[in-house]
Amino acid sequence: MTKTFIVYGVSKGLGHAIIQAIPQAEDTIYGISRFKPTFQHSNFHWISADLSQPKSARDIIKAQIQSKPVDYLIYNVGIWEAAAFSADYNFQNSSDLEISQLLQTNLHSCILAIQSFIENLKQSKNAKIILIGSTWGLDNHNGKEVVFSATKYALRGIVHSLRETLRSDKIGISIINLGYLATEFTLETSSEDVVRQTNAELIPLQDVLLAIQFILSTSQASCVKEIDMPAMADLNM
Repeated sequence: MTKTFIVYGVSKGLGHAIIQAIPQAEDTIYGISRFKPTFQHSNFHWISADLSQPKSARDIIKAQIQSKPVDYLIYNVGIWEAAAFSADYNFQNSSDLEISQLLQTNLHSCILAIQSFIENLKQSKNAKIILIGSTWGLDNHNGKEVVFSATKYALRGIVHSLRETLRSDKIGISIINLGYLATEFTLETSSEDVVRQTNAELIPLQDVLLAIQFILSTSQASCVKEIDMPAMADLNM
């Protein structure tokens, strides 16, 4: 049977890899990003939206999809502080604007997106919601990035609460908490080559796609709440 995907953050990196590798030729894909991806698919529909403006982004996207049935909603969005993951990071230097943009993009837009598509997902026989989280949202990580970490912790709270909210509708909701990804490599580079070239310090995109495919392949009797996926050499966890 054909499926309908809504995937956020498709212009590059993991989001672009998701729409390349997971939907079948006959499926319908709605891809959301600020910049148009270089992607060819007969049933691909790009929607331009700025997720730092949650309400307008929600309305723009919903106007395109309207009441069509949706099988899979994948929210792959995450921005971070300007000096994040470097020795220059200092929470005291985060401006009001930067903090607001992180909260709006990573969290507020996510909540509004899910809320707006619940009725669409109810029309599917086995709907799934997948949020792409981070090891910065797990207990006892070593990262210093306050606002980024706060938003990724909050995504886990969304998953735990929405599982209860959506239980009667049998809509599965999951989060994949990822460590450092090898986003500078495309899918044309094998996972073995990525491991070799990065000394196993970065996670190949192919590994994450396998985790997503696993969640999508489960029946409505299962709910995969969380998958934690740090890189083997990642000392943050």
